[in-house]
Amino acid sequence: MKLIFAGTPEFAAQALAALIAAGHEIALVLTQPDRPAGRGMKLKPSPVKALALEHGLRVEQPLSLKTEEAQSMLAEIGAELMVVAAYGLILPRAVLEIPARGCLNIHASLLPRWRGAAPIQRAIEAGDKETGITIMQMDVGLDTGDMLSIYPVAIAADETGASLHDKLAEIGAHAIVDTLAKLDGLTPVKQPEEGVTYAQKLSKAEAQLDWNQPADELARRIRAFNPVPGAVTVLAGEPVKLWLAEVVAGQGEPGEVLAADTDGVVVACGSDAVRVTELQAAGGKRLAARDFAAGRPGLVGSRLGA
Repeated sequence: MKLIFAGTPEFAAQALAALIAAGHEIALVLTQPDRPAGRGMKLKPSPVKALALEHGLRVEQPLSLKTEEAQSMLAEIGAELMVVAAYGLILPRAVLEIPARGCLNIHASLLPRWRGAAPIQRAIEAGDKETGITIMQMDVGLDTGDMLSIYPVAIAADETGASLHDKLAEIGAHAIVDTLAKLDGLTPVKQPEEGVTYAQKLSKAEAQLDWNQPADELARRIRAFNPVPGAVTVLAGEPVKLWLAEVVAGQGEPGEVLAADTDGVVVACGSDAVRVTELQAAGGKRLAARDFAAGRPGLVGSRLGA
């Protein structure tokens, strides 16, 4: 099929690679403008742009798709379909109607649960046992379009935002190729009205841990926010990021370090405790708990948190 592809991060780049490998004609790639990155804050292309240029594809980076100029550009392509994956721009109705067969979105949840910006992290944070990929026909709502196909994925007990992202990116790439291959035989299904939840965009403010909360909630948040935005606490007045954690038995004042050994740093919570196995001090590298604790005598008995 002759396609327009719209996407920005690595999640989308895997889908684009799969579409190219499957033999589809990618007539145009839309992606977000280059952003400053790294210590030098030099402009860096998105993963989708980098991949598209490797394959000699046409790339455009409009700031908006609401302009007449942008819409005329899309119409001139004459694409049969547009595939969208984590693009980052709203598609107005006029754009949705340009491709002959509309626009399909690769969404990283089992809709209607976790519509919105951060479905991967919110599923882990909420303690969901299952998520997946939904390929849906886009409409003007926020992830409200009819579903064409779903691909369930189990969420492991030690799942992080990073590991689940990688699983879903791989499955999403397979899902869009599979869906396009049998598109003529698929019947769109309306999303049920029950079970709708919204995955709000992640914020740095919510990354600050409140040790008065139950251990199971804190452990899930630590894993969900790995790698972005990274769960944060305070030790001796300095911020520390926590990357991996599990619930263990333990009692103490919330935030109190109960143990620090080769197994991890155990911190008391509102109920039970969490064992943190990977930490990172400000300006430092990620360290296994034993290495983090080795350079901090007196860690046991100290208090984490503001």
